[in-house]
Amino acid sequence: MPVYEYLCNDCGSFTDMRPMAECDDPQDCPNCENESPRVILTAPAFFCMPSEKRKAIATNERSAHAPKTSAEYKASHGPGCGCCSPGKKKPARLITKTRGGAKGFPTARPWMISH
Repeated sequence: MPVYEYLCNDCGSFTDMRPMAECDDPQDCPNCENESPRVILTAPAFFCMPSEKRKAIATNERSAHAPKTSAEYKASHGPGCGCCSPGKKKPARLITKTRGGAKGFPTARPWMISH
């Protein structure tokens, strides 16, 4: 049986498992027993989609309302993570010098003109 969402004016939202034939019928609130209409508050969960896609959608839903702080983001990456570890520094750029003292950057894009 599917789970439907209902909204009570006094108590707020609640869910109930009901037969599909009764999907549009109102349901009594479990707290105050007032008749409450069915509402759609959250997106349906599709369990037949691949787990990677389900995880990505769940992550997007969480971050839409409560993004991670920088400390939480760094904590989710291990100590060997190259993107945010404080111990790792960006490697120094290779610089060559001519006899005249001019600097050369052999890894730079040769088609770009510097200013």
